[in-house]
Amino acid sequence: METLTYFLPQVWFFILALFLFLYIMLDGFDLGVGILSLTASNEERRGILMTSLSNVWDANETWLVLMGGSLFGAFPLAYATILNALYIPIILMVFGFIFRGVAFEFREQANRKWFWNLAFGIGSFIAALGQGFALGGVLAGIKVDEAGHFIGTTWDWLNLPSVLVALTLIQGYVLIGSTYLVWKTSDELQETHYKTAKIAAITTLIGAILITIATPIFYGYARIRLLNPPQIYIFALIPLLGVLLIWLLLQSLNRKEERTPFVWTILLFLLTFIGLALVVFPYIIPTEITIYEAAADPSALVFMIILIGALIPVMIFYNIYSYVVFRGKVTAGTYGGD
Repeated sequence: METLTYFLPQVWFFILALFLFLYIMLDGFDLGVGILSLTASNEERRGILMTSLSNVWDANETWLVLMGGSLFGAFPLAYATILNALYIPIILMVFGFIFRGVAFEFREQANRKWFWNLAFGIGSFIAALGQGFALGGVLAGIKVDEAGHFIGTTWDWLNLPSVLVALTLIQGYVLIGSTYLVWKTSDELQETHYKTAKIAAITTLIGAILITIATPIFYGYARIRLLNPPQIYIFALIPLLGVLLIWLLLQSLNRKEERTPFVWTILLFLLTFIGLALVVFPYIIPTEITIYEAAADPSALVFMIILIGALIPVMIFYNIYSYVVFRGKVTAGTYGGD
């Protein structure tokens, strides 16, 4: 039983990390395309952007729902504490989802589309901003009492590092959205997003550098972990690999490649995600509550693994099937105009 008590929380930490990464990767380009729709020069271009998402965006957001349910079942203490501490960023995210979801459906039936276009773009931005502030708030640490209950204030999540994280995440979403549109569009619209991808790659790199500098300055637990051997050698490698991936991404964009920029961007997200996981682990609420302290009963964790383990292949297959069926370019003919 002691082995299960130690091993199962690690398994569920990995599963939750997998769900979060799949969500950020898949819905990230959804949100990025939504933000980019604010810059579309005409209704036809904006329609092409939204059509590129129409058959996949619902499946992409399912991973966030699954992650929330799994967090509630596997680490109920963390679920209650994190939602209490990050109430405002989470509400921002939810309102953003509502705006963009309603706008996506209503826009097709509207005679004057400008309002729903704006709602979709702004909703995407608000959802990304809320996610960035939530991530920054978790990395900053959440104040809890001995029982693990939140004892901080409503605005603890709002600080300079969380602002940097939020703005950088938005740039990352714009980057992956741009590389997705490079893959899915053609002609002038594709050329436009070659340019937006290059700009977003540079701004994302700048944001990542600022976060790398700010993290050990503002967060004592991160400073101890990052600047002491042997961890320092591992964490020194991650920024170097990140710069290499940015360089490879920019090279592929300069060569006008279509699919490889998206692949390099996914690898960049994965590298960043691994770095964040290494900083946080084994805490589920930095720097107070570990995964072992917040975990549910081992029998509940085993039961959930059986259920979720059966569900994961189905969802992955459905995602892959959706992308295979709706592969190919989205053009003005596909969109069909107004």
